[in-house]
Amino acid sequence: MSTLSLSLLCLFFSVLPLITSIKHETGLARAPPTCFPRVCSSLTYPPKTVSYKYRSASEPAAVEAAKLRAEFLKVLHSRRSGQCNLLTALAMASLPKENIENFKDSMQEEKLYLITEGGEQGRLPVLIISKKEEDNKDRKRPAVVFLHSTNKSKEWLRPLLEALISSSKRGDTMPFIYDTVWDLKKLADYLTEREHIDPTRIGITGESLGGMHAWFAGFADTRYSVVAPIIGVQGFRWAIENDKWQARVDSIKPVFEEARIDLGKSVIDKEVVEKVWDRIAPGLASKFDSPYTQFQLLHREQKIPDVRFQFIAQPGIGHRVTPLMVKAASDWFDKYLK
Repeated sequence: MSTLSLSLLCLFFSVLPLITSIKHETGLARAPPTCFPRVCSSLTYPPKTVSYKYRSASEPAAVEAAKLRAEFLKVLHSRRSGQCNLLTALAMASLPKENIENFKDSMQEEKLYLITEGGEQGRLPVLIISKKEEDNKDRKRPAVVFLHSTNKSKEWLRPLLEALISSSKRGDTMPFIYDTVWDLKKLADYLTEREHIDPTRIGITGESLGGMHAWFAGFADTRYSVVAPIIGVQGFRWAIENDKWQARVDSIKPVFEEARIDLGKSVIDKEVVEKVWDRIAPGLASKFDSPYTQFQLLHREQKIPDVRFQFIAQPGIGHRVTPLMVKAASDWFDKYLK
């Protein structure tokens, strides 16, 4: 999958007056009902039934969105270290942005933590950048959540890898994708309660792994009304069946090496890959894979009056973000979050 960069813009409404950035820290990529998406029609809408290689011949392709989402939420709830009320803690006093010319007097930052669950994994760092309000203080504004990619820093990766290895052995946590989606649901709780945010206009985007988080968050929580994954679309089952799993596996390879040893194998193969995914993210390579959850992202409810969808692919550029992708996502938010 690393040879094709995709920007999936299932965005449903920016002046970008408020941007929320999730920074993954500690032991996991932790890096949130209800408004409905709008979907842009530059492609033919998919048929009601589609046959995927890993479906049984008789199984319908279009599973009811609410049912599939309920199953996914059940999985998200299954390995929480402890339920707690959502709490916030100030990480640093809010400061104006001083190193960007012309923004010094108009922008401000807030750095805080959300306590999303009990235990070491429940601390979510959040950076909020917003425009200072001098006039129209009662005006509700849209918000955009941005999630970054897998960090290549050894210092950052070490605690994540330790959490992933622990999960693959013990099966008591889900630090790959799912725990972050849990955090994003909690973040949606927080954003919808903020005084100056319009709860019907919350968008989410991210690149690479952050794009996957955006995709799953948009599927799991309909409060994210505009969703724009950037090079964050992947078919996990397709990768296994077509021997294209290496790029994603290599990004967190020690986890798969540990599983290889536990299974008594000399090399990492399809069996190792599938067993790890099933252990650390149940359903990721089956019922919650992209052909199912992305399709249902467009069908959150039968009552959606107008769904807008746009798909952009840039062949031959590798796994990297390009100016075209950034502009497309920005334009989409500008159009559908106003």
